[in-house]
Amino acid sequence: MKNIIQHINKAFDHRIRLGIMSILMVNESADFATLKELLGATDGNLASHAKALEAEEYIAIEKQFIGKKPNTSYKATKLGKKAFQEHIEALEKLIKKS
Repeated sequence: MKNIIQHINKAFDHRIRLGIMSILMVNESADFATLKELLGATDGNLASHAKALEAEEYIAIEKQFIGKKPNTSYKATKLGKKAFQEHIEALEKLIKKS
């Protein structure tokens, strides 16, 4: 029997990472405050999961200042979009087999 979970991507196995990618798949970008509010995450939790996705090159993080206030924005990369789409397709196949 073929391993039915072989295409599920471990990088997306946490709800915060799944949430970050879900938001970035339907929005060109999102800033830190928006992600934090939508996901109900703490600063440290969101930052650590974003760094994990950045390490996989699934998201790009851009830090800048708006006036004197720091602003961090996030975008899904082409690689990240492809990996996330494959992950969703693997989950759909798993559900259909159940």
